[in-house]
Amino acid sequence: MSLILILSAIVLLAIGMPVAFALGISTLTALLLGSDLPLLAMLKQTYEGVDSFPLMAVPFFILAAELMSGGSLTEVLLRFAAQFVGHKRGGLGYTNVVSLTFFSGISGSALADAAGPGSMMIKMMDKAGYDRAYAGALTAATAIVGPIIPPSIIMIIYALQDERVSVGALFVAGFVPGLLIAVAMAAVNWWVSRQRNYRGIDEKISWADKLRTTWKAVPALLLPVIILGGMRAGWFTPTEASVVAVFYALVCGKYVYRTLQWRAIPDILSRSALLTASVLIIIGMSNAFAWVLTVDGLPIQLAEWMAAQNFNAVTFLITVNIFLLIFGIFIEPLPGVMVLVPILAPVAAHLGIDPIHFAMVVIFNLTLGMITPPVGGLLFVTSNVAKVPLGALTRELKPFLLAHGVILLLLTFLPALSTWAPRALGFK
Repeated sequence: MSLILILSAIVLLAIGMPVAFALGISTLTALLLGSDLPLLAMLKQTYEGVDSFPLMAVPFFILAAELMSGGSLTEVLLRFAAQFVGHKRGGLGYTNVVSLTFFSGISGSALADAAGPGSMMIKMMDKAGYDRAYAGALTAATAIVGPIIPPSIIMIIYALQDERVSVGALFVAGFVPGLLIAVAMAAVNWWVSRQRNYRGIDEKISWADKLRTTWKAVPALLLPVIILGGMRAGWFTPTEASVVAVFYALVCGKYVYRTLQWRAIPDILSRSALLTASVLIIIGMSNAFAWVLTVDGLPIQLAEWMAAQNFNAVTFLITVNIFLLIFGIFIEPLPGVMVLVPILAPVAAHLGIDPIHFAMVVIFNLTLGMITPPVGGLLFVTSNVAKVPLGALTRELKPFLLAHGVILLLLTFLPALSTWAPRALGFK
């Protein structure tokens, strides 16, 4: 049954079918052709995949990000980032990296980062003489910080699949890796800017203007602090934190920045509902897909095979990295977490690998698939936003992919990069 399931999923994904439908149809095919289980079981598992109280945090975090974007947050963060790094050689590239990193602490989505502040930065870089394909590649490579820095939708889903980790611990664990990614992207921008002589912004900003811009950015920058601080203090759970984030975003947009209009609320709610529906469909179908694998005994077989190979922790991590890099090329991070974590996390725990460390390796690895040809969803979004051919964008990505590979090796073999912050702050 697992063979039918996996082969049908590969075929459907290869012909371009949306991930949710590919997973659902392959699950249905496996049940029809490879088992005598009732089809009602698929409906039951699909429903159970979304029937979760912690999962309620997803639509609220999506809504909070939409409210903050509707309140001109993007422009505020762009000005805040530009005043510190915009004047340097390659300054707009640095501004791109810094603003996307800040926005990641609000959106939790790589696609939202690329389509929002990323699209604005690409236009600004193009007008300043940067190669449009390079601007798009920098945006795509940096946007994957979105699922790494909290709040992250993928981290919420991961915590539901592995009870050894909590949402709060994963949120805190993402800070150091996220900052490492930002530093690495800035380093690549420094090297490319020197090679191509990309200049900074000539505009001089007074200290008074810097203070005013910084003061305006403070409310937006406080959102991740409020979420993590409240969870650590025990004031609210991750799900309750998402509701707090919505009210905070509403107050900031309407009464602090005073740019959010009441007439824009229906459109914001509509976009949030559509995005939430697409996420929940993927989660439900992924749960049914993973259930078929479990019923067929694949996780047990994989664990027994690894035990027979006498894998140690290092060999296992190397094997998992190679497998995830290949797997991530063809499937998005969200269903990847749903399908693979129930299989791989118990084996990692058996080998003594810290569950938070393993979670960050898996999340970052699968997220890399979003900028890896030929299926990387982030590539198509950025290519469309930048209005450059996919081939030109991919060629410019090479140094960024190399930098991401270095970060992946550091996360894999230096567990403290992921585990130090959660332990220091008392998260389990």
